[in-house]
Formats: sequence, C-alpha cells, structure tokens
Amino acid sequence: MGFQYKWFLLILTITMCGILYSLHKMDTYQFIQNNFLEIIQKKIKADPSLSKRVMDPGIIFVETTDKVEPTPLVVCSVESAARLNPDKHVYYFMKGFSGKLSQYPLPNYTGIPLLSAISNVVLLPLHLTELFENTPLYEWHQKVNPDLETYWIHVLADGCRLALLWKYGGTYLDTDVISMKPLPFGNFTVLQEDSYFSNGVLGFHLKHHQFLLDSMKDFVANYIGHIWGHQGPTLITRVMKRWCKLNNNDQLTANECNGISFWIPRRFYPIPHPSWEYYYDPWKKEDIESFFSDTYGAHVWNYMNFNKKKKVVAGSGSLMEYLFQMYCPITYRDLIQSPKSSESFRA
Repeated sequence: MGFQYKWFLLILTITMCGILYSLHKMDTYQFIQNNFLEIIQKKIKADPSLSKRVMDPGIIFVETTDKVEPTPLVVCSVESAARLNPDKHVYYFMKGFSGKLSQYPLPNYTGIPLLSAISNVVLLPLHLTELFENTPLYEWHQKVNPDLETYWIHVLADGCRLALLWKYGGTYLDTDVISMKPLPFGNFTVLQEDSYFSNGVLGFHLKHHQFLLDSMKDFVANYIGHIWGHQGPTLITRVMKRWCKLNNNDQLTANECNGISFWIPRRFYPIPHPSWEYYYDPWKKEDIESFFSDTYGAHVWNYMNFNKKKKVVAGSGSLMEYLFQMYCPITYRDLIQSPKSSESFRA
C-alpha cells in the first residue's frame, strides 16, 4: 500500500510539473510577443553597433501627430509594404508612441498589436529633437512655434522624412500609399505631373545623400510654412531642378539626373488627386488589374478625404475594398469586416 502511494505521489508530481512548465512557456511566449520591441530597444541603447544593424535601410512611415491608434488605411499601408518586401524592415515612427508595446494591449488598441505581430515591422517612437540633431533642421525645430503654423503636422512630416532618409537611408512612403508590388530600392523621386515632383514617395538607399542634405538646407533657407506644399513637393521640385541644373521653366527630358531616377506618375500616382474619389467607386476586377498593371503603390490622397470621410466598406465592391482584400488581408479581416471596425474606424 505504501509503495503504491509513493508511485501515485511521483506520478502526480510529474504531472503537475508538466502543467506548470506548459503554463510557464505560454507566459514566457506571451511576454516575448508583447515585449519584444522593448527588449530590442534596451539592447539598442546599450549597444550602438546593434543600432546600426537594426536600422538598416528599409521602408519608412511616419506619424507626426500624437495618435497611437492608426487608422485602417495606415495599418493597411504598413502591412502591404511588409508583405511585399519580406526581406526589408518596415519602420513605423510614431510621435505619440512610448516604445512599450505592453501599454497598447488588445482590446483597447487594435492597430499597434496587429502591426507588432508582423515579423518585419518595427514600431518606433519619433523623438524629434534626437532626429533633427546634427542636421540643418535642428535650429529650425528649436525655434519654430507650432501654434503659429497653418500646416504644422504636414510641415513637420516634410522635415521628418528628409532627416530620416538622410540618417538611415531607405524608401519613404506616405501612410496612404498601399503597396502593390515589391518596392524599388535606389535613389529615386516620383513625378506627380509633368516636371512637378511629389514627396509622398522618396527613395535614397545610401545614408547621407547630398540631395537630402541640400533639401534640408533649402527647407530652412526658404521656409514658408503657411503655403501648402512649399516645404514638401515644391521643395523637392526646386531642389531637383538645381540638382539637374535646370531653369524654373525647363522641362525634364530624361528619366535620370546625377544618379537620381525620375519615376513616372503611374508608378505611385495612377489616379491624380482631383479624382481621388474614384478609389471609393465600384470597379470590375479585370479593370483594376489592367489599370494598375505598372503601378508599384497606390497613393489614395487621404488628405482629400478629410471632410467627406469616405470609408472602406465590406461588400461594397469599391476599388479601396479590393486593395485592402488583396494587399492587406489581415487589416481587411480584423479592421474592416469586424463589427467594431465598421462603426469606429475611418480610412
């Protein structure tokens, strides 16, 4: 009887140990999943060489407001870039993000947990003073008064993309660009129309490119914050014309100048901004495939949607729904098809 009792205790002990070990593994996995970025960031601070390896040239997105719950369109843009470029890091810098994933748990937050689960997406806080340090934008940022700026969020974003590309290299995308093909990596700008360049998509694969340094100097020297686009597309256009030694009225006659390629509008701006509502119209699948056959990413001009607040609606058959279904299926499933998303989110 005593012998059997000892065997019973032994088996019970082994069983309990197995259960406790399994629970420990689950807790450990959850901890790692929720705190992976925090662990990486601590190592980065302790090891500058690791910082250089983590911040290899990749794809860059920026949020210059204090929002920490990205809209479905933003999540879709990041997801689509990550899916189509699995060998590249996709960095999403957010001004309001603390850097601690544990502060943004489900169900209170949806965008950050969704994006943090994508293996090549890296969520990072946007520290402006640190970013602009050792660039021509530092003194401007120290002196400018955001409360007196008409388009502050946009102007700040214009400056951030230049500094980020100059410091780290890579490809910058606006958060309303849905990737449709693997992105090119090189030195390129994209024409929005004729000889007018947009800064919604920029590529400079090498750090400290002279064009970006020239652009930051021009940003400060010719600063006019109350004119829409003056610090953005207009800046890129005027610096590019100097780069190519063109007069203001000269037209571009080539697709490359001094090591920088010019991409035609259809690569990222297939639908011009005055026609932005076409993205919310019903389209036939065969028309979409034909129209976007040579497009790398669709800039959907979300700032034009500020007043109308058009949404991506499941079952609508719209072009936007198609883009979500094809290029950011997780976002579509979790943020568009779910009841919460249809009530609470705007693209």
